Amino acid sequence: MTYEPVYTRTPRNAFVPSPVFVGIVAVFAVSGVLTWQQFGNVGFDVFLFIISGWLISLCLHEYSHAIAAYFSGDLTVADRGYLRLNPLKYTHPLLSIVLPIVVVILGGIGLPGGAVWVDHRYINSKIKDSLISAAGPLTNVVLAVVAAAPFLLGLGPDVVDTGARTFIMTDHPEFWAALAALAFLQVTASVLNFLPIPGLDGGSILRPWLSAEYRRAWDMFAPFGFLLLFVALWQTSLSRYFYDVVLWGCDLLDVDPTLIGKGLDLMRFWS
Repeated sequence: MTYEPVYTRTPRNAFVPSPVFVGIVAVFAVSGVLTWQQFGNVGFDVFLFIISGWLISLCLHEYSHAIAAYFSGDLTVADRGYLRLNPLKYTHPLLSIVLPIVVVILGGIGLPGGAVWVDHRYINSKIKDSLISAAGPLTNVVLAVVAAAPFLLGLGPDVVDTGARTFIMTDHPEFWAALAALAFLQVTASVLNFLPIPGLDGGSILRPWLSAEYRRAWDMFAPFGFLLLFVALWQTSLSRYFYDVVLWGCDLLDVDPTLIGKGLDLMRFWS
């Protein structure tokens, strides 16, 4: 009796980046150049740069979940197209893409979105299960460091505060402000995604280690965790503590709050 090895189920082009993702990367690169050169409406250039950069990070976040699941035993993520970095393949594109972009535009927060669907029947280890959930926020941490690398290396501009006025000493203030805003969004996403809340990645990291009874209760609250977090950040004092942690992280990365604020202001070019 013969059988087909499991690994042959993986589509041949499973790891080839989708044209959608390539297009987003192209917009990011072009808008970065336009922002650097202060071409046309620089506010619109910054808008494209930040939003396309945030879209890339969302794709990489979900891809990290999928690739971790793939190497942990769930080969079905390849069949679903999760390994091609295509945001249109996610199980909840509204939560994974649309809502986070809207929140970035309105509130300047890297709100976590919905995750790829993983078939946990193929995951035979609690450690692997937790690592699959941790892969996304760890990607945000890496992206935060990458975005902040020029600042850490001393390549960014000097920000001089005279008390009456703050000056950004560079010929390309819009570009550096946009890059600082991107780094800030990655830090916010990292903090939010590690919160141990049902329905978020931080909660999913803990879930495999709970007893069956607690896991059932956890799953009951999971659909509402995202909504409760959203409300808490806008309506309670939790936002103050949240921003304290985020700004502490930005300080570790040498990203100046003045640059962050300018970048987020420029992104809203219509205001």
